[in-house]
Amino acid sequence: MTLDRTLRPLAVLGSQPAFAEPLHVGRPNMGDPVRMLERISDVIDTRRLTNGGPYLEEFERRIAALAGVDHCVAMANATIGLEIAIRALGMAGEVILPSFTFIATAHVLQWQGITPVFCDIGRDTYTIDPAAVERLITPRTTGIIGVHLYGQPCAVDRLAEIAAEHGLRLLFDSAHALGCSYGGRPVGSFGDAEVFSFHATKFVNSMEGGAVVTADANLADNLRLMRNFGFTFYDRVSALGINGKMSEMSAAVGLTNLESMDAFISVNRSNYERYRQGLEGISGIRLVVSDESDKRNYQYVVIDVDETAAGLSRDTLQAVLWAENVLARRYFYPGCHRSEPYRSMFPTGTWTLPETERAASRVLSLPTGQAVDLDAVDTICSLIRSAVALAPAVRSAADTRLYREALTIHDASQLA
Repeated sequence: MTLDRTLRPLAVLGSQPAFAEPLHVGRPNMGDPVRMLERISDVIDTRRLTNGGPYLEEFERRIAALAGVDHCVAMANATIGLEIAIRALGMAGEVILPSFTFIATAHVLQWQGITPVFCDIGRDTYTIDPAAVERLITPRTTGIIGVHLYGQPCAVDRLAEIAAEHGLRLLFDSAHALGCSYGGRPVGSFGDAEVFSFHATKFVNSMEGGAVVTADANLADNLRLMRNFGFTFYDRVSALGINGKMSEMSAAVGLTNLESMDAFISVNRSNYERYRQGLEGISGIRLVVSDESDKRNYQYVVIDVDETAAGLSRDTLQAVLWAENVLARRYFYPGCHRSEPYRSMFPTGTWTLPETERAASRVLSLPTGQAVDLDAVDTICSLIRSAVALAPAVRSAADTRLYREALTIHDASQLA
């Protein structure tokens, strides 16, 4: 199919927005509504709302099978999952992690009095740089958290070697990587444990939810103990714990959506391929491509904006798209090390993270998923092409009312 390469009028220059309603990054996918309502109705009828139930148990079995491990411990959300996994693994002192990640990855450490040590990323991978990890290890280091970003696994093998050499725990934040693989093995089967997210914005969601997966039976037992206040019987508390349980309602939703995972991936891949075609040849705009030698979920469509070549910055392009009701996101700006409380906690110059700074100023995530059809993708690509072609006019519009409104909206978007 030949794509339309004509330029479009832009709302930032006074035209009407291309989309009447906001087009979000990560609008929730939903599986079979009939099956979902059947399960929800069953939960209501049985009044088995939490503390484990048949849907939770089935959800855990299916996630464990998908991850290629024996144990899955479902959680209220992935943040709680990370927090409990960190405590169960005995991490303390300092833990190394990338700064280019969602802020929760750092918060779960600081919340428990563990110092997050921010590491740089690879320019081409956007994931934690193993060579930089080695330089950051000190006598206080107890663990490494690798992050599989945009569904692209980080350097699992090298991180495992480093962890083994230094006697460190290795945990993976796999919030973006459900259904992906590395070296032919499923994500979820690496390190001491991995944590998945089933938040509403993830391509398979349980409304709110997360899970820790592991091959370690003893670790799994400790995770289950910790997520339920440390109870080993109705009135017997044997250890320190909190309430990290996933509800039966969330499990029912997650189970239904999990049954549509292949369909969701098919939609994501179609959108990704259409973006690849539509963005081809636009000066300064590069699609962050997936390594397709392994399984990918295509959950995120991310572009890298070269301001010099495109004639406009990533932030200017985002404002252009927001004016069109295309709510593109700056994942993950400005990097954890430049966010509070870390910006105030550590002196200026503590972290030398040039690749993180570079990525945080250039990448932009575009809408995809069930709510985005191919016509919408074509329109978004046309808007980006037009913004670059009209870059001088777009830049000169920076002082107009419309442009200021777009900037205000996109700054507010970072709070969500």
